[in-house]
Amino acid sequence: MTIFIPTPLRPFANGQDSIEVTAPTVAEALGELTRAHPGLRKHLFTGEGKLRAFVNLYLNDEDVRYLPAKEETPVTATDTLSIIPSIAGGYSELAVPADLPSTHDI
Repeated sequence: MTIFIPTPLRPFANGQDSIEVTAPTVAEALGELTRAHPGLRKHLFTGEGKLRAFVNLYLNDEDVRYLPAKEETPVTATDTLSIIPSIAGGYSELAVPADLPSTHDI
């Protein structure tokens, strides 16, 4: 299967944007990935070996958290796994410079 690596994690995967692994489940695919690229482990997993809360996984286009078997979901060679880190942020009028019009003026 192909695992897609997000831009912020590519330095820990030798700059690669995708990596091919052979594994029977999502969990084992991640295991193969982190064995081949150990620098990724601390970014994907907690010290207890649990997937970090801010790491989202999509098997093909399905959120792994909502699949019945979750990380134990079987995979095939033609599947894709996308690693999507959560991004925090938002908009606040306090952050808009005073010389710019507010959204109320537009």
